[in-house]
Amino acid sequence: MGNESSYPEEMCSHFDHDEIRRLGKSFKKLDVDHSGSLSVEEITSLPELQNNPLVRRVIDVFDTDGNGEVDFEEFIRGASQLSVRGDQEQKLRFAFSIYDMDRDGYISNGELFQVLKMMVGDNIRDWHLQQLVDKTIISLDKDGDGKISLEEFSAVVRGLEVHKKLAVMV
Repeated sequence: MGNESSYPEEMCSHFDHDEIRRLGKSFKKLDVDHSGSLSVEEITSLPELQNNPLVRRVIDVFDTDGNGEVDFEEFIRGASQLSVRGDQEQKLRFAFSIYDMDRDGYISNGELFQVLKMMVGDNIRDWHLQQLVDKTIISLDKDGDGKISLEEFSAVVRGLEVHKKLAVMV
């Protein structure tokens, strides 16, 4: 994993040295195979995450290099976005990235459907969910390109104060 103090300060902008040390200890406990990175299985072994339908999406967002695992730097950067000291724009970008599965800067109809399907499971029929997705895209898509940009997403979500609900204590 490396020494927690060896990472650049800009990586840990929302955490002080003691918080980084505590996060390092948590990381090491989760890293049961001592590989220096967390697999999906290691992360989802936490009981509080086992029933979260979006945990795999959060892992994908944290996993910035796309190798399927979260290393310590990615762990700190991801946790920093959700820190109580994280700013509103970071939290909005994080929420947006949950839906932007292909990381192209837009939420497509298909991406919105997939993420909502993860959340609702089989509780809503696919055709009904698709209708909700279509209406949502039409409603939020102000420039008429058939997808939702970060700006369009933020304009709606900012008013809901979702960023306040995305904060975690370290």
